[in-house]
Amino acid sequence: MAVLVLNKQGKPLMPCSEKRARLLLERGRAVVHRQMPFTIRLKHRIDGAVQPLRLKLDPGSRITGLALVREVETVDVETGEVRREAHPLLLAELQQRGASIRDALTQRAAFRRRRRSQLRYRAARFLNRTRPKGWLAPSLRHRVATAQAWVTRLRRLAPVTALSMESVRFDMQQLLNPEISGVEYQQGALLGYEVREYLLEKWGRQCAYCGTGNVPLQVEHIQPKAKGGSNRVSNLTLACRQCNEKKGKRDVRDFLAHAPQRLARILVQATAPLRDAAAVNSTRRALYRVLAATGLPVEASSGGRTKYNRHLHHIPKTHCLDALCVGQVDAVGRWQRPVLAIKACGRGSYQRTLLDKYGFPRGYLTRQKRHFGFQTGDRVRAIVPSGKNVGTHVGRVAVRSRGSFNIQTPAGVVQDISHRHCSLIQRADGYGYCHQPAVRERNA
Repeated sequence: MAVLVLNKQGKPLMPCSEKRARLLLERGRAVVHRQMPFTIRLKHRIDGAVQPLRLKLDPGSRITGLALVREVETVDVETGEVRREAHPLLLAELQQRGASIRDALTQRAAFRRRRRSQLRYRAARFLNRTRPKGWLAPSLRHRVATAQAWVTRLRRLAPVTALSMESVRFDMQQLLNPEISGVEYQQGALLGYEVREYLLEKWGRQCAYCGTGNVPLQVEHIQPKAKGGSNRVSNLTLACRQCNEKKGKRDVRDFLAHAPQRLARILVQATAPLRDAAAVNSTRRALYRVLAATGLPVEASSGGRTKYNRHLHHIPKTHCLDALCVGQVDAVGRWQRPVLAIKACGRGSYQRTLLDKYGFPRGYLTRQKRHFGFQTGDRVRAIVPSGKNVGTHVGRVAVRSRGSFNIQTPAGVVQDISHRHCSLIQRADGYGYCHQPAVRERNA
C-alpha cells in the first residue's frame, strides 16, 4: 500500500512506497502525520512534482468501496484512441452504520410514544411533518455524508484531480454515438449486465433450485415463456446448467413438487423487493450532486460497465476492486494490494442509561467523556509486561472510569488492560480501522 505524503506546509504530494517512507522516517526527514490511512509529513520539502490522481467510489448499501488510482493515459498512434491504465495506490472499504441509525431512531420513537401516552393525553395527529423535495432518511443521509467526508479527507491527503462513481447513466450511449436512437439507445451496449448483477445479489449467487454456489449460473424463467411467462425480473432467477436443463419448459410448481418448502421460498423471494438496491438507488443522485459540488470533474458509470471491466481484466469481486473498475479502464496495474477496512462507529451517544431488552435500566454511563487522557475510540498501543494479557495490543480502546480498558484488536477484544500500559497513537475520529490481506485469487 502506498504511503500518503504531505509537504512542510501540509499540502499533498505524490504518495510514495513503504520503503521510501521508512527511509525518510529513519533519516529524520519526515514525521508521522496520521496513522490511518498512514501519512507522513516532510520536514524540509515544500514543492514537488505531482501527477493526476483519480478517486473512485463504488457506493453500496452497507459498504462503499474506495480506490485511489494513478492514471496513465496513452494515445494509439494508428486509431488516435485514448487508453486509460489505472494503477491503484490505496484500496479501502468503508462500512456504514445506517442500520444502527435506523434502529436507534425506531427505539427513540417508541420511547417518545410511551411518554406521550403516559404523562398526559394527546390527540392523535398525522401529516404534521413537512419534508422538502429530495429528502432522505437519516440512515440514507449517513451514507452520503460518510462518502463525502472521506472524499474531503483524501483530497487533503493526496492530490486528487478527478472523481469517478458507479451510477446508471444511459446518456453515455448518445455521447459515444450521436446517431443512436430507438431501442438500441434504450438497451445500450451493456444490455444484460445490469439485470444479471441484480439477480446475483437477489439470489445470493447460487442456484435457486439446488443451492449450489461457485458454479456458472444461467438466467432462468420461473414460469416458462412457453406457458405465458414474461421477462420481468420478478419472473427471473438463476440456475445451474443441470437444473436448468432438467426443469426445461416445466412449471416451477411441477418441477419442485417434491420440495414444497423450497418452492415456497422461491415464490416468496421472487416477488420480494431488494431493499439494498432501493437504498443505493435513492442515494445515487444525492451523492453525485455532492461530488459535483467539489468542483472536480466527475465521471459517472453504470454497474454493468464495472462488471464488464472486472471480467475483462480477471479481477475478483470485492467492494474496493469494484471501485477500481468503475468508469473507463483499459488496463489495470497491480491490484493485489492490502485493503484498509474502515468502519463507521460514531462519536458516542448522549444517552446516559443502558437498557435491557425490556426497556428497564441496567447501568449508567458517566458524563465525563475522557478518563486518564483517553476516550472511547482512540487508537492505542498497550504493552502489557505480565499477566494473562501479556504482549503488545494495538486497536480501538473503550475506556472506563476505574482505569481498566478494553481494546478492540483484529484478533478480538482484549479486556481489563490498565491505562498505565496504554500509549496514544491516534485520536478518535468516529471510525475504526484494520488492514486486510490482499485478494490473490479470483472468486468463482
